Amino acid sequence: MSTPLRIAVIQGSTRDGRLGPTVARWIDAHAAARPDMATDLIDLAETPLPTVFPQLGQAPAREEDRDLLAAVSPRLAAADAFVVVTPEYNHSYPASLKNAIDWHNREWHAKPVALVAYGGFSAGLRAVEHLRAVFAELHAVTIREAVGLQGVWGQFDADGRAVDPAADSAAASMLDQLAWWAQVLREGRAKTPYGA
Repeated sequence: MSTPLRIAVIQGSTRDGRLGPTVARWIDAHAAARPDMATDLIDLAETPLPTVFPQLGQAPAREEDRDLLAAVSPRLAAADAFVVVTPEYNHSYPASLKNAIDWHNREWHAKPVALVAYGGFSAGLRAVEHLRAVFAELHAVTIREAVGLQGVWGQFDADGRAVDPAADSAAASMLDQLAWWAQVLREGRAKTPYGA
């Protein structure tokens, strides 16, 4: 077997009382259980990023901003693929997630992104559709299959396991697609460096 694919699982919500960590740990456990994947769970509440950007093309002037980025940026750069876990806020995804995306550019290039969304009636799917457009601009490939968790507050038991087997099946299908894309794109980047 080749070297396991390095999967960065990004938990995008920073709201107090959030359910995001439960969802992120659930999908992270699915990926980590696979022999072809090794995961790195990045919680944006635990690794906050600056919200004031430097002039375009410049490095952050403040040392504390550089330190915050150093806790996240190398982990994204090392990843072969991403699983982004997002709630739906106001028909889109949270500002904390957009901030993390916008701080990075080449880290996303020619890599696949799987999307796990949650919410009420919409299951977070409007956030997914917005993220597809953003990641396309960053030369990333979003996986066709996404996981949407409707009425998420009743979707997990006290141990963080999904109560509906269909959620686990959807996660497995999505990760199968992510693995295919991650392997193909990793080989492609190794053979021909991606230029954008």
